[in-house]
Amino acid sequence: MAPSILIFNFGTDEEAAQQAKRKIESWTQGFRLGKKISVKFEREDFSSGAPKEPGEPHEADGLDEDGDEDSASRHSAGKKAATKKAPAKKSGKREKPAGTSKVLLLVQLDFSDHEKLTHQRWLDRIPSEEPFKSASGETIRQNDPGFAKAKDRFDQLS
Repeated sequence: MAPSILIFNFGTDEEAAQQAKRKIESWTQGFRLGKKISVKFEREDFSSGAPKEPGEPHEADGLDEDGDEDSASRHSAGKKAATKKAPAKKSGKREKPAGTSKVLLLVQLDFSDHEKLTHQRWLDRIPSEEPFKSASGETIRQNDPGFAKAKDRFDQLS
């Protein structure tokens, strides 16, 4: 079966987008889906209007697109630890970056031809789950006119 791409616009709610990604990753592990469900982020900066490059760290938390520390922040964290500065107070909420950005979560479903029912069930299930309900979603199938553009967009985010 041909792949389908679901695009969810979380606006500026980075935490909801991260929660949605974690939910899909837990489904991937729990249902042993492997590479049948892929997730990628796209962030568009409101000030420039251009999408940010994948792997570019967030200004506020030094995390890359997967929520992991990037190597530059790990390196600078090692230098900070060597200087023995007093630790900053940590609040329960993350600080918002200075420049607001729009967060898009792209989900690709790529099931084989004999898994049509499973493919359809995931197409129905994902938008109906909690973190995805709050986001505006769009489903693009292979026969839709915008599929080639969405597929290229998904592939470029690697």
